[in-house]
Amino acid sequence: MAARIGPADVRLCLGTASVNCGPGPAVATIRFRDRRTLAVLSLDPVNRFGDAYSDGGVEVEGDLVAGLVSVNRALAKKPGPHWLSKLRSLVPHTPLRDRKAVEHHYDLGNDFYRLWLDEQMLYTCAYFDAPDRSLEAAQAAKMEHVCRKLGLKPGESVVEAGCGWGALALHMARHHGVSVRAYNLSSEQIAWARKEAQGQGLASRVEFIQKDYREIDGRCDAFVSVGMLEHVGLANYGVLADVIARTLDRDRGRGLLHFIGRDWPEPLDSWISRRIFPGAYPPTLDETFRGVFVPAKLSVVDVENLRPHYALTLRHWRERYERAVEDGRVSFDERFRRMWRLYLAGSEAAFRTGWLQLFQVVFAPSGSGGMPETRAGLYDAPEGLTWNEPTF
Repeated sequence: MAARIGPADVRLCLGTASVNCGPGPAVATIRFRDRRTLAVLSLDPVNRFGDAYSDGGVEVEGDLVAGLVSVNRALAKKPGPHWLSKLRSLVPHTPLRDRKAVEHHYDLGNDFYRLWLDEQMLYTCAYFDAPDRSLEAAQAAKMEHVCRKLGLKPGESVVEAGCGWGALALHMARHHGVSVRAYNLSSEQIAWARKEAQGQGLASRVEFIQKDYREIDGRCDAFVSVGMLEHVGLANYGVLADVIARTLDRDRGRGLLHFIGRDWPEPLDSWISRRIFPGAYPPTLDETFRGVFVPAKLSVVDVENLRPHYALTLRHWRERYERAVEDGRVSFDERFRRMWRLYLAGSEAAFRTGWLQLFQVVFAPSGSGGMPETRAGLYDAPEGLTWNEPTF
C-alpha cells in the first residue's frame, strides 16, 4: 500500500510494525485495525479507505486534513484513466433519481445542518474578503458578491435554480428589491425557506417552489444557480441550457453559475459518490461552456475561481462539526459521525490542493445589454451594508 500512496508524508502502522510512505516526516499516522483491513486497502486504497475509516477499521492519528492533503498531492501525480470519468458522467439523471439523491443528502434534517452551518444556513462556498472574517460575515459577503456580479436592480425578476435553505433568495429580495422564484427538490429545505420568508416579511416577494429545475417556467431578468450544476449530470447540460434560454430575457438578461469544478475531466471520489453525493460530477470549464453556454447562445462575461475561499469555508464547517460531535449534539451513530468527519476533512484537503475548484461564471444572452459595463462597485459595499457582522 505504501507504494500506492507514496510519496505522501504519512506513516502506515499495523500493531508494532510501521513504514513511512514519503521522504519527509509524517504529518499523520494511518493505523490499521487488523491484517485483513490492510490487505483490502492494499488492493484498492482510494475506493475503500472511506468505508474502512467510517467503520473504525482505520484510525488516523495526528492531523487528518494534513494527511489527506499529502495523499492528494501524491495521487495527483497518478491520475486515473479518462475513460472512467466519461463512464461515470453517463449515469442517468432522471427526475426520480435526482429526487432520491437530494433526499439522501439534504433531507438528513435541518437540526443536523444547524449544528455546523452559519446562522442563515448557507451550504456553499463563502467569500472571505479578509481571512479573519467570521463564517456568518463571509457568507453574507458571498451573497452580496453574487448580487453585484448580476447587477440587480429594484423591480427586476430573478429565477434561482437550487435554492438550498433560501438565504440567497431572501438576501436578493431584501437588499436589492427584486422578486424571486426559487426552485428546490428538498422538502426539508423548502419548509425552512418558506418559514423564513414569512418571518422576515418577504413572502410576497420570494416564492419557494418545490420542483425540479427542468420544470422552471416563466421569464426573468436574472438567472442564478449556486451549487446545483454539480448535480445536473453532463448528459443533462443541454436540458439546463434550454431552461436558461427559454427563461432569460434576451435583451437585458444575465446570469451566474456557481459550482464545484475540475481543471481536467476526472470523476468525483467514488466514496463521496456512493456515501455522500450520489451521482455528483464536478465539470471542467470546457465541459460547462460546450454543454450549457454554447447551446443556449450565451456569452461568458466573467469567470472567477474561489478555490481558497472554499477551503477556508470547509475549515469553519469542519471545526464547528467537530465541536458538535464532542458536545454530543450529533445524534446519528458513530459510523455516520466518522463518515461526515472524513467527508468534510477530505473536501477541505481537495480544495487546498487544487483537486477541486470553485468557479463563478457570469453570462448573458449573446448581444444582451444587461451587464454592468465596468467592475466599479463590485468590491465596495454600498452605504449601510457591511459584512463585519451578519445582516439579517
